[in-house]
Amino acid sequence: MAKTTEQIVESLKTAVGRAKVGSELADTGRIITVGDGIAIVSGLSGVQAAEKLAFPGGRSGMALNLEEGTVGVVLLDGAAGLSEGDEVRRTGEVMNVPVGEELVGRVVNALGEPIDGKGPVKTKQREPVEKIAPGVISRKSVGEPLHTGIKAIDAMVPIGRGQRELIIGDRQSGKTTIAVDTILNQEDVISIYVAVGQKESKVRRLVATLEKGGAMKRSIIVVASATDPAAQQYLAPYAGATMGEYFRDNGKDALIVFDDLSKHASAYRELSLLLRRPSGREAYPGDVFYLHSRLLERAARLEDKHGGGSLTALPVIETQAGGLDAYIPTNVISITDGQIYLETDLFYQGIRPAINVGNSVSRVGGSAQNKGMKSVAGTLRLELAQYRELAAFAQFGSDLDEATQKKLERGKRLTEMLKQPQNQPLSEWAEVAAIYAVTSGGLDDVAPEQVGAFEAALRKQLETKEKKLVEEMRKDPKLPDAQKKRLDSIIASVKKKLK
Repeated sequence: MAKTTEQIVESLKTAVGRAKVGSELADTGRIITVGDGIAIVSGLSGVQAAEKLAFPGGRSGMALNLEEGTVGVVLLDGAAGLSEGDEVRRTGEVMNVPVGEELVGRVVNALGEPIDGKGPVKTKQREPVEKIAPGVISRKSVGEPLHTGIKAIDAMVPIGRGQRELIIGDRQSGKTTIAVDTILNQEDVISIYVAVGQKESKVRRLVATLEKGGAMKRSIIVVASATDPAAQQYLAPYAGATMGEYFRDNGKDALIVFDDLSKHASAYRELSLLLRRPSGREAYPGDVFYLHSRLLERAARLEDKHGGGSLTALPVIETQAGGLDAYIPTNVISITDGQIYLETDLFYQGIRPAINVGNSVSRVGGSAQNKGMKSVAGTLRLELAQYRELAAFAQFGSDLDEATQKKLERGKRLTEMLKQPQNQPLSEWAEVAAIYAVTSGGLDDVAPEQVGAFEAALRKQLETKEKKLVEEMRKDPKLPDAQKKRLDSIIASVKKKLK
């Protein structure tokens, strides 16, 4: 029997009503359980992975576990003030943070909100914290150096723009110092420092150091301190990477420091265990490798047609008693393009930066190394490694032949020359001149304890009386024979003044 017009209208109203109810069920939910920074929510059948959710009192969370009938949510502001039965609403957008030039010079939290008391950050653009890394076709090989201003690194484990170089070592071995000195030395690079699980006092000191060195005006600090919820500590590195990608994709060079990813992995383990995800080795979830690989793969140097910019990553990992073979260290070592390994024993011997030459490597930086540095530091790594080996035998007091004694004496001077005070990065020409002085044999007749004084005197002489040579070294980094001869005569004159 045919329906009347009234019946058709009535059935349409019923259908619309059902759709509306279904939509409300998909867009709203209720808290089943809440605590320890985690909420289990019923409903929200239409929620996306990593979607931002709105809780009562202006609080927010992120959907992490999508299960049948429930959603596991990590709370970005903690669980205080929330209770069972509270309503949860979808926002329809995945977790995102503000990006842009307006963030430069600011200190923000993992959500991109300013915490430096300088007022709101007025950016026009927001980007998701999770992004797919650039593909192989859009990448360009690393071929331009990122000059750190640290002699030992630029000479032996050089870093290229777009590289991922791990800084690894035990607690209090100088890892953060290397990262901060690298930031201080940048002039045409935007630096992002991500503090994960650090004390707020340490972050304040870092900001003060960058302001004093004039680098804060080119930097963004992203903070998820030890007192912040684990969810923010988990999000902070991804938020920092998104901020850095803005500059990379717009043809600029950016540097990002993740300090440190050990604490990042611990925060993720905490969230995963609370969400009852299956645990694996050392109670870390099975996807902890993917946690860091999808983060660090976002560091890249792009082809010109894809923007031509670069994002260089310096992840930091803290080891226990030098355990390079522990779970998280080995994971991150396999993801990165090399590592700078800092040894506690060297640190306490006064050799700072305390770089262990044997365990430190740069897999791509050599092709991006300054040509002048490459010409003077070619044998440096080998000579230093041989010295460390020979020094271990020499302490037993056995008789040594003349060639071995010469290697030991040269090694002592190399070690002294590579020492460098904290927060005093050097320009390229100063590094090249200092390394050349010792590798050329010019300091073989200078006492090891005088090497530091010699280097300071050499640098002063070049800055004040040899400005023409310095300018030539800046323009032509290859260090031709004419420049080497001039340096030889300057080295000789500086040695006479020291005596």
